[in-house]
Amino acid sequence: MGSSVYIASVEGFTGKSTVALGVLQQLSRRVERVSVFRPIVRPDAALHGGRDYVLDLLTSHDAVTLSYDDCVGVTYDEVHKDPDAALDRIVQRYRDIAERGDPVLILGSDYTDVGTPTEFSYNARIAANLGAPVLLVLNGSGQDPVNLRTLADLAGTELAANHGSLFAVIANRVQKDQLAQTVTALAGVGVPAYAIPEEPLLSAPSVADLMTAVDGQLLSGDPGLLAREVSGLVIAGMTMPNVLDRLFEGALVVTAADRPEVVVGVLMAHASQNFPQISAIVLNGGFALPDQILRLIEGIGSTTPIIETGLGTYAASTALTAVRGRLTKNTPRKVDTALALFDQYVDGPALLDRLAVARSTAVTPLMFEHQLIDEAVAHRKHIVLPEGDEERILRAADVLLRRGVAQLTLLGDPVTISAKAASLGVDISAARVLSTDDEELGERFAAEYHRLRSHRGVDLERAREMVKDVSYFGTMMVQLGLADGMVSGAVHTTAHTIRPALEVVKTLPGVSVVSSVFFMCLENQVLVYGDCAVNPDPTAEQLADIAISSAATAAAFGVEPRVAMLSYSTGTSGTGSDVEKVSKATTIVRERAPELLVEGPIQYDAAIDAAVAKTKLPDSPVAGRATVFIFPDLNTGNNTYKAVQRSANAVAVGPVLQGLKKPVNDLSRGATVRDIVNTVAITAIQAQQGRGR
Repeated sequence: MGSSVYIASVEGFTGKSTVALGVLQQLSRRVERVSVFRPIVRPDAALHGGRDYVLDLLTSHDAVTLSYDDCVGVTYDEVHKDPDAALDRIVQRYRDIAERGDPVLILGSDYTDVGTPTEFSYNARIAANLGAPVLLVLNGSGQDPVNLRTLADLAGTELAANHGSLFAVIANRVQKDQLAQTVTALAGVGVPAYAIPEEPLLSAPSVADLMTAVDGQLLSGDPGLLAREVSGLVIAGMTMPNVLDRLFEGALVVTAADRPEVVVGVLMAHASQNFPQISAIVLNGGFALPDQILRLIEGIGSTTPIIETGLGTYAASTALTAVRGRLTKNTPRKVDTALALFDQYVDGPALLDRLAVARSTAVTPLMFEHQLIDEAVAHRKHIVLPEGDEERILRAADVLLRRGVAQLTLLGDPVTISAKAASLGVDISAARVLSTDDEELGERFAAEYHRLRSHRGVDLERAREMVKDVSYFGTMMVQLGLADGMVSGAVHTTAHTIRPALEVVKTLPGVSVVSSVFFMCLENQVLVYGDCAVNPDPTAEQLADIAISSAATAAAFGVEPRVAMLSYSTGTSGTGSDVEKVSKATTIVRERAPELLVEGPIQYDAAIDAAVAKTKLPDSPVAGRATVFIFPDLNTGNNTYKAVQRSANAVAVGPVLQGLKKPVNDLSRGATVRDIVNTVAITAIQAQQGRGR
């Protein structure tokens, strides 16, 4: 059976779900699949569509393949009726899961039903019967380090009395100025100890939660923004100037519906760069908003949710303040924040080593994405995104900033970008927003571009015009060291993205051509395909360049390069100009990079399938084991990567440009937010290596 760990607490509101999500993410970095088990589901699950929202969150993770129902033990009612029978059923349900051989993350109960001592004792019994060590989560909110140490000692004693074992202690929701003292105090327990600071966002309710609390209806705005978190209330019963003075980021404004001037003023402030962005407006009292105001709101295209309720001011504010937010699968900003906190304050790899979770030899798409993000976070670089007002870019920027993947500069009109971010409900406040009309930078970039391109007849006035283009402006930032890399192409063509880099950044010494690769993430391995995006019909010399660059890119991202120079012929079995080009390119690669394992000409099946390779090239160190596949032309490469992507359900990460002195990468115009996040991470890693390969 695989390793297991039981996450438990001695009281409620510890933020145990944050820790569980962090441990699950760490496990998914190391193994292909993770199982999840909830011995006792929440008694209020019926209020959430019949599902325990924490278990729902964990089973939605890409590494978990079990269904929600597979991961359920028993209900609280079953425990009350017959604790021993419930324990027997829990053990049997767990064994059904554990027989798969995957690591099992077990999440203890939530203290929503029975007394604290009794509930922890029962969790300790469960852990002992499952043979799972306990990761204890303590609630650090309002507690000093001495009290937390006392709680940890009491929990350890209770575990020992029930024949359980303590594996590690994490104090969550600790005041930032007490983190070090808390870790020191808990270290005396004798197991690894960590402290995670309080993060208000994680306990902030969503607009949807608050709408439910006041039995409200959405009058206006984007339903998608109901998932946005609310950081506090502003009861707008004063004059408009005083309301404006009291606005803060993420506030929910509560006002009577017969105060239309407040509604209009708050919406104007929300769209302004000079005021914080609110989360929503609640209209109380049961009054109807005047038709003129409704037409005005519709005309300005406001997406801010406006909710109406029949409750009065006191009843509405009382109901709203009683709501506590939760970490669920429908709160992506909370999920990103929780994962970033866990990664920053807990040594996840050390925990897994202590659990003896062996690293899988397979590399799943999820594991590869984790590797990219982890490497980028470890050496945070500055990436410029020229398409700053594009929705997918803004949503990706929110994720990148929350996960700490890179520092970002967004190019575009600051007012437009701020308004677009507000309408989408994303937070890009940590990014720099820069206009290409910036006079100081524009003049500096123009002078440098003129210097670099004057031999091509570009005068200073022409240079000033050129650098106002977002691709040229972003490229000049990279060239002059104001950014470490650039990612573009969500709305621009590949040529528009690459041309400035070819003119300004130029290729690495000894490289004659800029090319690209895709990382093809199959079910249990990552392959590298090149060139599938840039060069239509490379010469033999260029093909050799592409092969050497692709091998270097593969090695830089943890893929051991074994290069297959693809053709419709294997070895000497075929003839023709196309085969001769590949044969010549293979010879050039062997001359220029004799240490590189390369085979060609070779057909795809002989390159990937050991059985075919044994027949066609039995003595080749590459045949049947290739990891880097070099296609003879763009037509073949582009169609092949798309065929594999669609037919084998592979994840294609790229295109990743290579051969440039500094990293510039092109997005597909159909790129998803996830694609953009991955490409920024790749660009940051390339920047760490000091060049664009």
